[in-house]
Parts: sequence; structure tokens; C-alpha cells
Amino acid sequence: MTMRLSVISIALAAFTAKAAAQADTCLSCRQALPAAAVQASADTAHGGSVLTRYDRRVHRYRRRWQSLIPTQSVVQFAGNMGLLSVGVGWEYGRRKQWETHLLFGFLPKAQSDRAKTTMTLKENYIPWSLYINNGWAVEPLTVGLYLNTVFGPEFWQKQPARYPDSYYPFLSTKMRVNVFVGQRVELTLPSNRRKFVKSITAFYELSTCDLYIRALVQDSHVRLTDIFGLSLGLKFQIF
Repeated sequence: MTMRLSVISIALAAFTAKAAAQADTCLSCRQALPAAAVQASADTAHGGSVLTRYDRRVHRYRRRWQSLIPTQSVVQFAGNMGLLSVGVGWEYGRRKQWETHLLFGFLPKAQSDRAKTTMTLKENYIPWSLYINNGWAVEPLTVGLYLNTVFGPEFWQKQPARYPDSYYPFLSTKMRVNVFVGQRVELTLPSNRRKFVKSITAFYELSTCDLYIRALVQDSHVRLTDIFGLSLGLKFQIF
């Protein structure tokens, strides 16, 4: 009899602890609530399990700010955005098939007077990903669009007066519009071996820009293979 009562007491204690944990959890984001929020919910809602309007507003506010935290870091070589570019990225979509990258690149001095810095805003789309085994996956197609600018007085947004009218129609040297197509290989690290990143992706891209496309259309000597350039890169998925 004593043992039966002990078992019943333990079961009741476990049920009570579980109910308390659920009451202290946000129903919208499944995160533990601060003590003040829990007390407010208990004081204004039946059973202490429904959040108040204020609590929901706070959690929406936190989620929106958390969405601004980058989830990726990127290193890219060439691609009409500098000799070497580094930056951060965000992924979203139902299948995480969309990515936005913000990169800053470096152009060496070469034949110009000084080295230059570039900035690129890039949008990627990955239609599908094919899992192989042991954490390896292939993304057989990636496409995207990106805008690139070079910082410096040598590049202009509006055509200077020294050029004849419509010499550079609708184009400038300050901003380039690029398109690309490429492929990727991804390795997802095992949970027990992760320290700084969740996965590593190697990729290549074939890209061109509006200026090269214009040359292809206007100059019969320019071939399709002349307007595309190769770039290589690595993407590190942080979480």
C-alpha cells in the first residue's frame, strides 16, 4: 500500500511539473517565458496557458529582430565584384530556397592609381537540393541576380557632359546589374563535430553583366562565350 501511494505521488509530481513547464512556454515560438510574462498570463488568462496581447506583441517584436541576424558567411573569388569578396547572408522561404548576400570586395591597384572597394547585393534561388549520403548534397542548379558598385570618383551614376548625348544610354560605370547560373556541393557536419558552422558549401558561378550583354547585341564580333566569367566561392552555414 505504501509503495502504491509513493508511485501515485511521483506520477502526480511529474504531471504537475510538465503542466508548469507548458504554462511557462510561449505558444507562438515555444521558448521559455520571463517570469513577468508568466505572471501576467496567469493573472489575465484562464488556466495560465494563453498569452496576453502584450506578450504576443513582445514575441513578434523579438522574432522580427532575430530575423535580421545573418545565418551565413560567404567568401567569393571574382564574379565582377572584386578580386575577393567577403560578406554575410540570410536564407528564407519554405524550403530555404532563397538567399540574400551582402558582400564587400577588393580590387587591387593593377593598372589604376589605387586599390578600390566594391559592394554587392546578391539574390540567389536554389530550386532543389539532392541528398547523396554521409551529409553530402548537390544543388545542381542555382540562379540569381546581383547589383554591384565600385566606390571611387572615377565611376559615375549619370553620364558626364564630356560624352556625346546617349553615348552610354541607360548605363553608368557606377552600378552594374549581373546575372548568373551555377552549381553547388554541400557537406553538413555531424552534430558532435560542429564548432563554428553547421555546413560548408563550395560553389561556382558563370556570370555576366548588362554592359557585356549590350556589347553582345551591338557588336557582331563579340561571342556568347566572351561575355561570361567564372567565379568560385565558399558558403558557411552558421546555424
